[in-house]
Amino acid sequence: MNRQDRTVQFWCHLIMIAITGTIILPFALLIISSFTDEAAIVQYGYAFFPKTWSLNAYKYLVDQVDFILNSIKISLTVTALGTVVSMVFTCLLAYTLSRKQFPLRRFFSFLVFFTMLFNGGLVPTYLVYTQVFHIKNTLAGLIVPGLLMNGFNVILVRTFFAANIPEAIIDSARIDGLGEFGTFVQIVMPLSLPILATLGLMTGVTYWNDWYNGLIYITEPKLFSLQNLLNRILENLSFLQRNSSLGAAAAREIARIPGNTVRMAMAVIGVIPVLVIYPFFQKYFVKGITIGAIKE
Repeated sequence: MNRQDRTVQFWCHLIMIAITGTIILPFALLIISSFTDEAAIVQYGYAFFPKTWSLNAYKYLVDQVDFILNSIKISLTVTALGTVVSMVFTCLLAYTLSRKQFPLRRFFSFLVFFTMLFNGGLVPTYLVYTQVFHIKNTLAGLIVPGLLMNGFNVILVRTFFAANIPEAIIDSARIDGLGEFGTFVQIVMPLSLPILATLGLMTGVTYWNDWYNGLIYITEPKLFSLQNLLNRILENLSFLQRNSSLGAAAAREIARIPGNTVRMAMAVIGVIPVLVIYPFFQKYFVKGITIGAIKE
């Protein structure tokens, strides 16, 4: 490696370190802020080296531990079930649309693409799901609306199937006596692990981070997901801190609630499962988003 190559490599590494820093530093500030005393944040603002450390935010959440554990159970159930069902539906539709022999391929591809641009609006959607399908205050209310089928994911997987599954392999499977479903399960799926891991990770993270469906379709506290519960806690804290009709003693007690640090602690709790799971999918995820980049 000559001097010019080393110089280019040095600057490339320096740029990547800077980009990595812009990603890591905000997350580090998030964690540090969750262990900062509320008064220190109010007086001095957020800092990497806070004046006073405190566990009050996490102590406050421990007081809500029963609700949090139940919400974590709901979130895990919804994420696991929703991700599996969504992947099945997405892959089945994507494989159908990738088959050139399917006569209505263009028509259904247009319908999938159309859903990426337009929707019926909140009120009609809410009425359909609650009055027709009756999913309010059910787990289906956290799984189905807006998440179970995503047009972008369908097009992504369809493109992968069309570009990376050789037609000769499918023809060979048909000659050996496999039907379309057998070909899909025994041939296409084993060859699609990168895109399946990518799809599973994106879908799982979307389900885990979703709070909107819970806000719209769930009113029963026992069905609150983690994100929905954290959102409700934040709303309650904001309401109590803004309410001026309380007595002086109650007002002083509410003032001691670590509102800012609780927000940070909630964000830390919400992101931990994603950080734990991601390393197991990273290999397939990177391959899934780069496969097909080299054309022969």
